[in-house]
Amino acid sequence: MLKIAFHPIYKHPLPEGHRFPMLKYELLPEQLIYEGTCTAANFFEPTVPDDAPILRVHTSEYFNHLKNLTLDAKAVRKIGFPLSDMLVKREVMIADGTMKASEYALKYGIAMNIAGGTHHAYADSGEGFCILNDQAIGARYLQDKGLAKKILIVDLDVHQGNGTAKIFQNDPSVFTFSMHGKANYPFKKEQSDLDIALENGCEDDTYLSILTDTLPKLIAAEQPDFIYYLSGVDVIASDKLGKLSLSIEGCKARDRYVLQTCKDYSIPVMCSMGGGYSPDIKIIIEAHANTFRLAQELYF
Repeated sequence: MLKIAFHPIYKHPLPEGHRFPMLKYELLPEQLIYEGTCTAANFFEPTVPDDAPILRVHTSEYFNHLKNLTLDAKAVRKIGFPLSDMLVKREVMIADGTMKASEYALKYGIAMNIAGGTHHAYADSGEGFCILNDQAIGARYLQDKGLAKKILIVDLDVHQGNGTAKIFQNDPSVFTFSMHGKANYPFKKEQSDLDIALENGCEDDTYLSILTDTLPKLIAAEQPDFIYYLSGVDVIASDKLGKLSLSIEGCKARDRYVLQTCKDYSIPVMCSMGGGYSPDIKIIIEAHANTFRLAQELYF
C-alpha cells in the first residue's frame, strides 16, 4: 500500500503574504482522495520526534535557537517565514514524516511525504523557506538504524539542493545529485557530488534526455540501496520562480522515469514534494498529483 505522510499542521496558517505557498498542502490530499487515487488509509500522521535524529544532521545550537524562538532577525529573514512555535512544530513533524515514510518505502518499495524537500536547510541555518533538511535527516536515520548503507539523493527541484550538498560534502555514504536551473536561486551554489546546471528555458526533450542519460549510469556507479527523490514541480514553464520550460506532461514523464528506474533496480525510494510556485494553484496541484498517481500505477 502507498503510504503518505500528512498532518493537518502542514496547512499551518501564515500571515497573508505567505499563505499561497502553503495552500497546496491542504488541497493536494483532498484532490487525491476526491479523484480516487488515494483513500484515507493511504495517509499516516507524523508526530513530534525525539531530538536525536534531528541532531544527527543539525547543530544543537541552531536547533535550540529554533525551539526557543531565539534566532536573530537576520537568520529569520534568510528563512523567509516569521518564526513561531507552530512553524517549528510543523518542521519537526515534516522530518518525522520523512523518517517514517523511509521505513514504509523499505516495506512497500515507495512512500511519500506531502511536504518536505527542504533542501536549502544547512546543518546550522535555514534559508529559502527551509528550516530543517528532511531528506538529510531521513538518510542519516536509516543509516543509524542499519536500514541503509549507501544512499542516493536525486534532487530534481529547479533550485540546487545547496544545504543537502553541504551537509554531505565529505560523506561518501550519501551521494548528492542535483539537476537544477543554472541562473536561479541559490545564486551561490554549493558543490553536490554531481551537479547538472540547466540553461533558462530548458524544455522537455533536452531535460529528459539529460536525465535518462545520467540516472542509470549514476545508479550503476554508486550502487545505492536507498534513494531519496525530491520531485519539485517548479521546473514547469508557468512557475514564477523556475526559469525552465517543462510542460506538465514533461514533468510527469520525469517522475515516471525516476520512479520506474527505482522500481527496475529494486531500490526503495522515498519522495518529498519540494517546490511549486505557478500562479494558478490548479497547475501546482495537477503537477504534484501526477507523482502520486504514478506511484500508485507503477507500484500498486
